[in-house]
Amino acid sequence: QVQLVESGGGLVQAGSSLRLSCAASGRSFSRNVMGWFRQAPGKEREFVAAITWSDNITAYADSVKGRFTISRVNAKNTVYLQMNSLKPEDTAVYYCAVGPYFTFSNYAYYDRSRYDSWGQGTQVTVSS
Repeated sequence: QVQLVESGGGLVQAGSSLRLSCAASGRSFSRNVMGWFRQAPGKEREFVAAITWSDNITAYADSVKGRFTISRVNAKNTVYLQMNSLKPEDTAVYYCAVGPYFTFSNYAYYDRSRYDSWGQGTQVTVSS
């Protein structure tokens, strides 16, 4: 059974940085895609970033490009989301997700149905 455990959320001021972690267990992730999504109150869950476990290909939503960086450490089965220059509109619950490998063509990483396991989420609140 796959388990994804997020950590690192918190309350910060605008312009600050946070690093989220997602520790994965329960299967081999060598042929998987890991993603970060977020959901603000009253809004749908939206894509933030994704990374292929095997060849380190990354993708980002336009709203976070240049500010957020996704990375992974294979030996720790952990994916990170480094968030810099945080804005109040980044406030949301952030979820880690994993799914079987797929190519990043046609913005496939936006599709939540591509991911078969999800974490419980970690709250990020950015004050102005």
